[in-house]
Amino acid sequence: MLRHVLSVAVPLSLSVILSACSQSEPPKPLARPAMVVQPQPARAATEAYPGEVHARYEPDLAFRIAGKVSKRLVDSGARVRRDQPLAELDPEDVRLQLEATRAQVAAAEANLQTVRTEYQRYKTLLERKLVSQSQFDNIENTYRAGEARMKQIRAEYDVARNQAEYAVLRAPQDGVIAMRRVEVGQVVAAGQTVFTLAADGDREVAISFPEHAIERFRIGENVSVELWSQPDKRFSGHIRELSPAADPQSRTFAARVAFDDAKVSAEIGQSARVYVSTDGQVPLSVPLAAVSAEGGQAFVWVVDPATSTLHRQPIRIGPFAEDRVPVLEGLKADDWVVAAGVQVLREGQQVRPVDRDNRSVKLLAKE
Repeated sequence: MLRHVLSVAVPLSLSVILSACSQSEPPKPLARPAMVVQPQPARAATEAYPGEVHARYEPDLAFRIAGKVSKRLVDSGARVRRDQPLAELDPEDVRLQLEATRAQVAAAEANLQTVRTEYQRYKTLLERKLVSQSQFDNIENTYRAGEARMKQIRAEYDVARNQAEYAVLRAPQDGVIAMRRVEVGQVVAAGQTVFTLAADGDREVAISFPEHAIERFRIGENVSVELWSQPDKRFSGHIRELSPAADPQSRTFAARVAFDDAKVSAEIGQSARVYVSTDGQVPLSVPLAAVSAEGGQAFVWVVDPATSTLHRQPIRIGPFAEDRVPVLEGLKADDWVVAAGVQVLREGQQVRPVDRDNRSVKLLAKE
């Protein structure tokens, strides 16, 4: 009898236990810790762009005739004076051309002397009525053609003489050879760049502005320049030149910044940094690791203080700094932003806010 009672009681008790277990709620998933920060005021209302010191005038120098380079008299970095020879072409071809043209001049002079004598003789005969007018006209036309031919040959001779002089490339003004693009034995075409001359005088900083910010810059806008050789000094300047078209490779706009003081000690090729005031357009910034992007749209993960859940917040950003990103639009100073591990987060996810020392953070907006 006892065995029968136990066989009925045990299954009944097990069913009660299982029923109680099935009615209990499943355990909630643990909230993921997330390091949060609040946007901070930008450290400075300026944007910095790297650049390089150039001469204001940098003409490309080239031979005006084609030929084979026989001498290269200067190298990159050499200081040159006006009319100083820089390179020479093999003069043999232009010398032969000059001699041939000189011979043509001598032949034209002899021919002109002959037709001039004949013209004077026929003119005298015409006055005595010993030749007809048509005969005289023929001789006069021959004489005029001889004169025209003489002018043509003299002009060709002047061209040949100039070309002989063009075989020597000279500096158009004082300066420094910024670049050399030729070597002895090389055959160059007329107009092919041989040297680039950095002319003495004003110095400028060549920089490039990003495509997304080009509308903020204007010619004549005041800037400050810091030379890497003089890191404790900033020199005033202004944007003198701004390209109207972007570079097809870098998608940046080239610009030139001129120093307000022409006596600034800046050497060709020095590194520089140009600072442009943003006029308060960048009030806040967030850590670089807090920013993600999808489909060309930058965004951050903002934590709801009431529920500790995440939502994606699109933002408009400015030029990246070393460790922070300026935020132009989309955030408020009292928002809480996830600053690390943003690549594994999702919309609506619940998190446990912590600071950089892994201490819990009570999400309260700034007062």
